[in-house]
Amino acid sequence: MAVAHTGYFTPMKPPKFDMLRPESLGQLVGILDADEDARVISGGQSLMPMLNFRIANPPVLVDISRLSELRGIELEPGSGLRIGATTTHREIERSDLVKEHQPFLPYALQFVAHVAIRNKGTIGGSLAHADPSAEWPALCLLCEAEVETASVRGCRRLRIDDFLVGTFATNLEPGEVVVAIRFPAWNNQRLWGFQEVSRRHGDFAIAGAAVWLERDATSKVTAARIVVFAVEDRPVALHEVAESLVGKVPDERHFAEAGRLAASTLTARGDLHASAEYRSELVEVMVERALCQAVYSIHKGKS
Repeated sequence: MAVAHTGYFTPMKPPKFDMLRPESLGQLVGILDADEDARVISGGQSLMPMLNFRIANPPVLVDISRLSELRGIELEPGSGLRIGATTTHREIERSDLVKEHQPFLPYALQFVAHVAIRNKGTIGGSLAHADPSAEWPALCLLCEAEVETASVRGCRRLRIDDFLVGTFATNLEPGEVVVAIRFPAWNNQRLWGFQEVSRRHGDFAIAGAAVWLERDATSKVTAARIVVFAVEDRPVALHEVAESLVGKVPDERHFAEAGRLAASTLTARGDLHASAEYRSELVEVMVERALCQAVYSIHKGKS
């Protein structure tokens, strides 16, 4: 008996393409400058599904996974960590250097997809893809990271909030590639929290919040940062909400107020996963829970 097929999300083989494997960063930027339609691939966890569904159809893929100069985790004394663009999520999650100097990241990375995907997906690929529901753009925004890029015109450093433009959109120029992400030195006295809601563990978030707090000897908040993601077209740092906590000895009442203020500040989007109203409600809850986690959780700011 013949079975009718709706055609929705029909799995397909990717379209035909050529594959290039440069041996240096110089070769890479030369290739990208010569062919504006070439697409960079490393882990391929975002690009390959787009190819299979014919959402993307580049004539040339440039494999950068073997470029050692784009991989690795370094401590730069006085300025924090530099993580190469092709470093995988799992490498960062398991790195002792990251656990010591950016303890927030290994905890939050447990929410990124599944281990099989974290073994292949890369930090640079996630940022360049700029999915508003992905964790990496939000984590980098919370940490006030910088994105290091390269092209035949030279190198640039972009603040993460300047790098991210919108849904699947960044400030990468034609022929430019992400080289590394730089994380400023982290205050190990910070208390942090990370919360997200997804349909299943490993799915993209429907809404999420990442926060950190710093307090003085009297437990009053001296500095705070609150980032919400998967709600608008890119992650958002809620400066006014964070500022509302400064000078207070925080408790559940203050956290609930911060959650309500966060929800009223954002314009939540609606899609097939959640309505705008539901996302707005989730913002309130996620911010409140992340702040409670930061202050009351057993990790006390460390993973």
